[in-house]
Amino acid sequence: MNKKFTKYLRWVLLGFFLIMVTREAYLHQVQGGGVAPSIHALCPYGALESLYSLVFTGTFLQKIFSGTMILLGITLILALVFRRSFCGIICPFGTLQEFFGIIGKKIFHKRFIIHPQIDKPLRYLKYVVFLGTLYFAWQTTGLWVDPYDPWAAYGHISAGITSLTTEYLVGTIMLVIVLVGSMLYDRFFCKYLCPMGAVYGIISKISPSKIVRNEDACVNCGLCSKSCPMNIKVANVKEVTSAECISCQRCVISCPKKDALEYKTGKKKLKTLTVIILVIGLFFTGVFISKSIGIFQVLPQKITEESKLNIDDIKGYMTIKEVSIGTKIELEEVYKKLEIPNSIREDTKLKDVKNFVDGFEVEVAKEKLKE
Repeated sequence: MNKKFTKYLRWVLLGFFLIMVTREAYLHQVQGGGVAPSIHALCPYGALESLYSLVFTGTFLQKIFSGTMILLGITLILALVFRRSFCGIICPFGTLQEFFGIIGKKIFHKRFIIHPQIDKPLRYLKYVVFLGTLYFAWQTTGLWVDPYDPWAAYGHISAGITSLTTEYLVGTIMLVIVLVGSMLYDRFFCKYLCPMGAVYGIISKISPSKIVRNEDACVNCGLCSKSCPMNIKVANVKEVTSAECISCQRCVISCPKKDALEYKTGKKKLKTLTVIILVIGLFFTGVFISKSIGIFQVLPQKITEESKLNIDDIKGYMTIKEVSIGTKIELEEVYKKLEIPNSIREDTKLKDVKNFVDGFEVEVAKEKLKE
């Protein structure tokens, strides 16, 4: 009964995070960046991409805020203490893959496994993706990977088919590949492509936590290996110390013999339910504390008369009037410089001006305002 409860609790938590992030992404697209954070602001990897800019220029990349950095810090602590537990208990994209995995199992009545000679080298691909995206993000001082990111494409579904087939065409193709791949192979993106999974995997190698198999109690049924979404041969080892382990607890939950599989942090045994509670508790405690002291920010500051906005910091979700107020450029002058007809309302978002003026681009508008 306890294992069944824990199994469904994990699913409820995964579903909660996926729904929450999906809702924020929808609101961001529909109501703008001043109302809800972008999917990048809620992704720890965005903080890593912004790290170089923050250290050397003191500024965040576009769409990245202090709260994004805090989320990175919290998840790194989780990886240090409980291995890749963020991946297995919280990550919304991981949830999406597991959901499509269930659909795939219903359709094909089995889960497929890539041959070890192909699977093993493919596992290193996520480390290449990590180093590559980080290098180009730091070189370009921007979210270079954004148009190619399947998670970013998912966050822009509510923006409409035009956005998915133009700005996020490659990302959309990658999203389809990942979801179809997940219908065939468990946690397809997590195994082979996720750059954040690579980071957590490296840190998890020094984590004191691990799954321990008691050979005396084990009946060699193999259910633990079959249930592992990362295809770790749990039944063949005494301790699971692989960087691939996402601490999802599915192997422990599936084990039919008491104490045959145990989760240990150092020498201390932890029940599966306890691990889940501790991971979720640590995550929300970090967010709560940072919010309480006023340093958790995932939305831009509202533009007021006292605001001082650099032209380079202008965002597409800002209205024409907000651009005028923030930059201290007279409203009429903004209209004139940007060649915007007076018939367009001043509360029109800058990114929506293109609906009235052919060829209008926010980045070009910034350059015009500098003239």
